[in-house]
Amino acid sequence: MAKKKKVTKKAPEGLGDSIENVLEKTGIAKVAKFILGEDCGCEERKNRLNAMFRYSKPECLTEDEYNVLDKHFKEDKNIFRPSEQAELRAVYNRAFNKKTQPTSCGSCLRDLVYNLKKVYKEYKGEKK
Repeated sequence: MAKKKKVTKKAPEGLGDSIENVLEKTGIAKVAKFILGEDCGCEERKNRLNAMFRYSKPECLTEDEYNVLDKHFKEDKNIFRPSEQAELRAVYNRAFNKKTQPTSCGSCLRDLVYNLKKVYKEYKGEKK
């Protein structure tokens, strides 16, 4: 008896990959290709959605970046001075490959700090 090769799917890069997975598992993708032909535009739409809604995976923190986060997150505070915000933003932009700018938007800063805390806790070995 021949052994079956185990096919490993890579993790979705963005929304387009997730939608493609759902459509393939439900059989809708086969129906679409049957009705619309092999070149139904699905691949192009998937790539566009992946570019627009990419799932971000943070880069590994450097020791200096970890120390910056450690300094700020040891005490659980919710208010950061502009200089502290700049330090956190620099770590965030590098680790998440973003280009965020200083802002007075409270929810924007809250989200940035939340994402950095998740990475920080993961480095410390704490549960999310």
